Amino acid sequence: THTHEEFIGDFALADPQRNPVVTARVVTSPRHAKALLRSLEDNIRRYEAHHGVIPEPPRGEGDGSN
Repeated sequence: THTHEEFIGDFALADPQRNPVVTARVVTSPRHAKALLRSLEDNIRRYEAHHGVIPEPPRGEGDGSN
């Protein structure tokens, strides 16, 4: 989620037998969130150039929509 001044990311352990448990929360500025996004995109491009395309998960799996 985000506010005007910060982006908030929760990381959770998801066990099919239990409810997800948040294990870490990252709070950062919009500027740093954008820098992280660009860094991840760059690293994924380099990874895929070396190892091949990473398959997309099925819709709804791991995208926060479920």
